Amino acid sequence: MPMRPLTPIEARVLGTLMEKARTVPDSYPLTLNSLVSGCNQKTSREPLMNVTDAQAQEALDSLKLLSLVFESSGSRVARWEHNFQRAIGVPEQSAVLLGLLMLRGPQTAGELRINSERWYRFADISSVEAFLDELQDRPEAKGGPLVVKLARAHGMREQRWAHLLCGPVDAGDVSASAALPPSSHLEARVESLEQELARVRATVEDLCEQLGLSQPGHTE
Repeated sequence: MPMRPLTPIEARVLGTLMEKARTVPDSYPLTLNSLVSGCNQKTSREPLMNVTDAQAQEALDSLKLLSLVFESSGSRVARWEHNFQRAIGVPEQSAVLLGLLMLRGPQTAGELRINSERWYRFADISSVEAFLDELQDRPEAKGGPLVVKLARAHGMREQRWAHLLCGPVDAGDVSASAALPPSSHLEARVESLEQELARVRATVEDLCEQLGLSQPGHTE
């Protein structure tokens, strides 16, 4: 039986849980406060939202009824985790792509591969496209397609993909957003590079300290 369409806030809550499970596993499952902060991030989110605690809790309660999230036991503070992959019945790679589409909006296969670096490392763009094609061709017996390949927007070389978890995509809205300067895509790439640089720098500094060498960029 096909699942009902999610609301935009439910999709944001679910996508945030999926992201944090992979990017900050030490802080996962998430408390309501951490979840709301993740939903309202100013980076890696399209569109930007201002989700309240009450809205997030309502979304969690609704998603729990769909078996998409559940509350962890054994903690004094309520903590939440997702059950997306099992509930939807898709492989890990497909779940990653759907999570990114829920958080960042329509993206090309190339953008999805870049943005997925902290979630899952795809070998190449063709492997991303293969999983997207599989999601688009998902049979009705399993609930029907979960993504759609959008018509090429004016001025763009590649076609973008959108998820269908919130129902059919409004082509007019998509075209309007595609016509805007691609600042969000640039910001996402810059953020990914900055995070990678920070990890490399921390590793180098740690090695220098262990070996008793001067820190890079510093002279005696």
